Amino acid sequence: MSDQPVSEHRLTRRVQFYETDAGGIVHFSVYFRYMEEAEHALWRAAGLSIHDRDAAFGWPRVHASFDYHRPLRFEEEFEVRIRIVAIEEKTISYACLLARGDTKIATGRFTIACATRRPNEPMRGMAIPPEIRSRFAVAPAEAGAGEVRP
Repeated sequence: MSDQPVSEHRLTRRVQFYETDAGGIVHFSVYFRYMEEAEHALWRAAGLSIHDRDAAFGWPRVHASFDYHRPLRFEEEFEVRIRIVAIEEKTISYACLLARGDTKIATGRFTIACATRRPNEPMRGMAIPPEIRSRFAVAPAEAGAGEVRP
């Protein structure tokens, strides 16, 4: 864990057989899992967990999207690069790039919201607690429509 706020993270991964379709290509839905796995690694790098069982709040996803540029196949190694592109009062937004070397595989974005988590009550948005907000920072802006830099 760093004393500095965390704004981005890189995760190296290999495609597993169960993540592929009958043609040996990663199923489109799995990309969202890759992005979420990188997010959890980013939180760990900040000394936190995205899911504290004792917390009175949680982090539902309120937006997620992917654009697919090249296929990923069984056994290929790739990198998931995630960066924080916005921190608002109640939300954190990420941009994600999946790449194999210099080859762009997919680009994604998603937003999480801080929300109350109480038994028998609906979730409601709430301000991100200062002790969490202070561990993160928005990554520096870069040229190119919100993509994660290689």
